[in-house]
Amino acid sequence: MAEPLIATQELVKIYRMGETTVHALAGVSVAIAAGEMVAIMGPSGSGKSTFMNVIGCLDTPTFGSFRLDGEDVAGLAPDELAAIRNRKIGFVFQQFNLLPRTSALENVALPLLYAGIPTRERHERAYAKLERVGLASRADHHPSQLSGGQQQRVAIARALVNEPKLILADEPTGALDSATSVEVMALLQQLNAEGITVVLVTHEHDIAAFAGRAIHFRDGKLVGDERQVPRDAAAALKALRIPA
Repeated sequence: MAEPLIATQELVKIYRMGETTVHALAGVSVAIAAGEMVAIMGPSGSGKSTFMNVIGCLDTPTFGSFRLDGEDVAGLAPDELAAIRNRKIGFVFQQFNLLPRTSALENVALPLLYAGIPTRERHERAYAKLERVGLASRADHHPSQLSGGQQQRVAIARALVNEPKLILADEPTGALDSATSVEVMALLQQLNAEGITVVLVTHEHDIAAFAGRAIHFRDGKLVGDERQVPRDAAAALKALRIPA
């Protein structure tokens, strides 16, 4: 059996704020296989965002082990974690995190700039990803010239530009209306069908329904892990009379 893409064992994360100690994660063991689409759920303060930060190599656990794509990353230095993020992980955020004075093309190409890729190749690869998300015609537009849904598509194109194995999406529909949310989920389902592992944090049950698995956190602990038949976002778009 292939090793999971994400594997944590007794993961603990402790924050100390003055005299207060917060156990943000309290012994979390979970395995996520390559090619899964998983929703991470839980109330505010449940540990879901801390878990996302750890598996995204944005933070390190206090105790426990974490393997990403077969590599033990729990004890790596910040620069080593940054290199792994740039190679293997694409991030999508609720507020898009696009540079406002920069074109869609340059926003998508930004991770390639950090990776030292030459300008022409950066632009070719960024344009291809904009084409993949249906926004090639908007390559020269700035974020203020785009709708919320288009901005999130640009953010997804940016997440794809380094050909990651894993997309981590933190409340990717939180700033969008219902119809646009389904549109974004249809795109994430398409990417998942192409083999990219998708892990999304959401507090919305109707968004979690598009994933094939839902993991629930409460008080820093994993309290539920359920397989489910995912809702078909493309079919939902048709019902809304929105082209997929």
